[in-house]
Amino acid sequence: MISNILTLSAYWGIAVSILGYGIGVLLNKKLKNGFVNPLLISITFVIIVLVCFNIDYEKYRESSEILSWLLTPATVCLAIPLYEQLSLLKDNYKAVLGGITAGVFTSLLSVFLLCVLFKFEDGMRISLLPKSITTAIGMGLAEELGGIDTIAASAIIITGIIGNVICRSVCKVFKITHPVAVGIAIGTASHAVGTTKAFEIGEVEGAMSSLSIAVSGIITVAAIQLFV
Repeated sequence: MISNILTLSAYWGIAVSILGYGIGVLLNKKLKNGFVNPLLISITFVIIVLVCFNIDYEKYRESSEILSWLLTPATVCLAIPLYEQLSLLKDNYKAVLGGITAGVFTSLLSVFLLCVLFKFEDGMRISLLPKSITTAIGMGLAEELGGIDTIAASAIIITGIIGNVICRSVCKVFKITHPVAVGIAIGTASHAVGTTKAFEIGEVEGAMSSLSIAVSGIITVAAIQLFV
C-alpha cells in the first residue's frame, strides 16, 4: 500500500533522494564526523526505503533520472572557481599537468593490477577502471567499453566518499601543504565528492581540485584504452 502511494508521483525518487541527503547534511553538521558523509547517508536512506517498502530499483531509477541528467551541468559549474584562479594555474601549469597525469596513471595501473591479481573478468575490470573520475564521465565510459554502469557508479561514489573522509589525514601524513598540490591530489583521486572537501580546506585547493576533475577525465578517456 505505502509503496503504491510513494510511486504515484513520477518524481518520488527525487524527493526520497533529497530527503536522504538533507538528513545526511544535518547529521554531518551535528556530529562533525568525516565518516558521516551526506552522500553516504543519502545512499543508505534510499536503500532502506526501497527494501522496507519492497520497491523495485528500476522504478526508483526511472523516477530519479533527472538527478543523473544534472550531473554534467553540475560538473561544468566547477569551472567557475577555476576561472577565478586562472593566474595561479598559468604559474603552475607544468606541475598541475604532471600531477594530474601521474595520478590518473597510478589509479588505472593499480586497478588493472588488482583486477589481474583477483582474476576479475573483463566487464568488472572495465567497470572499475574509471573509479577516480566524475560519475558523469565514468558511467558513460564504462558502458561504452562494455562494462557495467551501475558497478562503475558504485566504485566512483565509494572512491569519492573515502577520498572526502581521509584526504586531510593523507595530506598531513605525507606533509602535502602547498594549496595547489593539495587540490590536485584531492581532485585527481576523488573527483567531485572530494572536491567538496577541498573547498572546505581553501579556495585555491577547491579551484585546483575542480580543474583536476575535468583534466583527469579527459586523460582517463584516452589512457584507459591501454588497460582495456
